[in-house]
Amino acid sequence: MPKLALKVDVNTYRGTRIGVPALVDALQRHQATASFYFTLGKDKTGRSITRVFRHGFLSKTARLSVWGHYGIKTLLYGTLLPAPDIGRKCADVMRSVRDAGFEVGIHGYDRRQWQDQAAEQDMEWTKRDMQLAVNRYTEIFGAAPKTYAVTSWQLNRHALRLMQHFGFNYTSDTRGAYPYIPTWNAEIIACPQLPTTLPTLDELINRDGITLENVVEHILQLTKNPPPQGHVFTLQAEFEGGKWLPVFEQLLVAWKAQGYDIVSLQQYAQGLPANLPRHEVAMRAVPGSVGTQAVQV
Repeated sequence: MPKLALKVDVNTYRGTRIGVPALVDALQRHQATASFYFTLGKDKTGRSITRVFRHGFLSKTARLSVWGHYGIKTLLYGTLLPAPDIGRKCADVMRSVRDAGFEVGIHGYDRRQWQDQAAEQDMEWTKRDMQLAVNRYTEIFGAAPKTYAVTSWQLNRHALRLMQHFGFNYTSDTRGAYPYIPTWNAEIIACPQLPTTLPTLDELINRDGITLENVVEHILQLTKNPPPQGHVFTLQAEFEGGKWLPVFEQLLVAWKAQGYDIVSLQQYAQGLPANLPRHEVAMRAVPGSVGTQAVQV
């Protein structure tokens, strides 16, 4: 049976508090599982104003009605409203996800800072941010993290090196076609990458004639013929755990009808060959997204 792994990016305080429980409930009802990657520091989403000057940001914001998904309070956190500490305030929610049998990992510490700056930062900056996330995760769960998925697929050479340094079993930091061992300028990083293989809902909806009404049909065409390694689909607690939850549930039903086993990344990794191919990682533009992302090449 082909596998389709679900990777849930949890970006905000609201997404953790409201979106995560909704997704856990939906997954349990559909007898599916997933990996939840948590943002562990303060929610500074309001500082997104700095991204206005990036090509495509305003058009994407308007296309998705982001304020409707995030809520007005979230869009003021870190500016007009104090930034809530997600790890401190939502630790019980995070532990409940683990206790329900789902895989948990790190999405980052300061999501806004990482998204805006990580690609250009040095080792000291990168290690400080990642160490804060590792420390907070260990504090919440009482165990060292085993998997990481960086915010918005933003990477640098140092972050990849640190994935190996921290001893993660695998990470999911890139876009690509199948699992691989990453290299950066030919430097081998001994930590497998399980890339996201499918476009996300927010990259598709209201582009090229794709709407909420037909996006499921579009994605099902992409998953109709399963590749040998299966697929990895990334969703966001703020979107699929909110207004787009009915669309996500349609996908769960349809993927099962296509014959997929809906699994976590941990389960997905268990069936992979011991000797994965090596592929370079590069920052490239991805249709429907702002700026560049780490891509398997």
